Amino acid sequence: MSERTGRRGRGGRAARRERQPGAVIAAPYIVRKIPPMEVLDEEGLAVIEANADIILDEIGIEFRDDAEVLELWRGAGADVQGERVHLPKGLARSLLATAPSQFTQHARNPERSVEIGGDNTVFAPVYGPPFVHDLDQGRRYGTIEDFRNFVKLTYQSPHLHHSGGTVCEPVDLPVNKRHLDMVYSHVKYSDKPFMGSVTHPKRAEDSLRMAEIVFGREFVDSHCVLVNLINANSPMVFDATMLGALKAYARGNQACLLSPFILAGAMSPVTAAGTLAQLLAEAMAGMALIQLLRPGAPMIFGAFVSSISMQSGAPTFGTPESSLLLAGAAQLARRLKLPFRSGGSLCAAKVPDAQAAQESANTLMTTLLAGTNFVLHGAGWLEGGLCSSYEKFVIDQDQLGMMAVLAKGIDLSLDGQAMDALREVGPGGHFLGCAHTQAHFATAFYRSSTADNNPVEQWQADGGLDTAQRANGLWKEMLAGYEPPPLDPAIDEALGAFIAEKKAAEPDSAY
Repeated sequence: MSERTGRRGRGGRAARRERQPGAVIAAPYIVRKIPPMEVLDEEGLAVIEANADIILDEIGIEFRDDAEVLELWRGAGADVQGERVHLPKGLARSLLATAPSQFTQHARNPERSVEIGGDNTVFAPVYGPPFVHDLDQGRRYGTIEDFRNFVKLTYQSPHLHHSGGTVCEPVDLPVNKRHLDMVYSHVKYSDKPFMGSVTHPKRAEDSLRMAEIVFGREFVDSHCVLVNLINANSPMVFDATMLGALKAYARGNQACLLSPFILAGAMSPVTAAGTLAQLLAEAMAGMALIQLLRPGAPMIFGAFVSSISMQSGAPTFGTPESSLLLAGAAQLARRLKLPFRSGGSLCAAKVPDAQAAQESANTLMTTLLAGTNFVLHGAGWLEGGLCSSYEKFVIDQDQLGMMAVLAKGIDLSLDGQAMDALREVGPGGHFLGCAHTQAHFATAFYRSSTADNNPVEQWQADGGLDTAQRANGLWKEMLAGYEPPPLDPAIDEALGAFIAEKKAAEPDSAY
């Protein structure tokens, strides 16, 4: 809430400027003090797990265009028929036993390292959109300048703990080389942990080599410094591109975020129970393969799952069905004792409007309450994931700050009980002037950087701006005040030389 001492007070533009996120060391991740919500009882979980086992054994999972993977499965005891792999009951679970239930992803600034798993939640920005949007220029293809801007905004936000990966697609760069500039931007313009490229096995290898330049080869081999998104091609298929990236990162001891991408009704059954069984089967198969490649390699049970409009076929977000799927998947991950990824600030809205706010809030609240450990798309997602929005980025990261407060739960310390304040004020008084309130005046209640809680007269005097218009000014202020984190010049030079060598080694390509 905004502090104000009168009807005009300090609640306008000046106060909002003071509240802007800066490049400060905040909490590196959230430690939740509230229990996770549960939507399935023991019987329900057992039904879904049994159905997943049936899918793995009787229906099977296809691993396409990768003879090495098929041979690994054959050696592990699976029934391989062509490219379809049938896993007998218990095989996947036995392989998953070597996976860590929690791990550290190291940042180049150790104070920014994150702990993934357990009661921890890590927020990362939007991932993957080819378009960007702002109120000034509207919708357009993303560029490397936009990419750098979103990395800088993420670095400055105290509510985003992770720099993410493809925060937008820089389509002004060649497809076969843009990953070099993207990974470099995460290293150069932020010191938070980041993600590697997965669009080709060679690009995954390049990401690993760049990480070795930053952290050292031996350190990378024994510590997680990259998280990398590996999608199943639902229903029940892993393609060669994803398998190639998975193999590179798993063998390099880097964390694969193994995440089926499911829009229920199109890529899975229309029911929550059927979708969860398919999701669990796909995720277990992919994660078991990781452990076949390198037992003990870190990984995350991922679930990108929502529904579609049965009228248009378009994806829908913020629905009750997607909340049930998210929470159910989180329970299944906890049963496997694995870190879980899902949710974010998802919406189908085309601009940062009321639909965007409603759908994103519905998804984000469930994301936190379900006990999600790693959250992609925490800020900036628009248009069903096709757009990275500058204004929505600022609005969303403000909501992430609220989630951090919610995750702390209720303070039951002596100070939190506030009995001294109750005794001091007594019946009929007020608490504004009491000692307890004065001691907490600067920190009591979350202060939004985007909401306007002032009287209408103050709001009108400040220009009568709506939330998106205020956010437009805020992201510009953040970029104007950006100061890069320090980077060892020798590392910077080595990265530049590596990138130059890789770019010179082959012609530009659109593939």
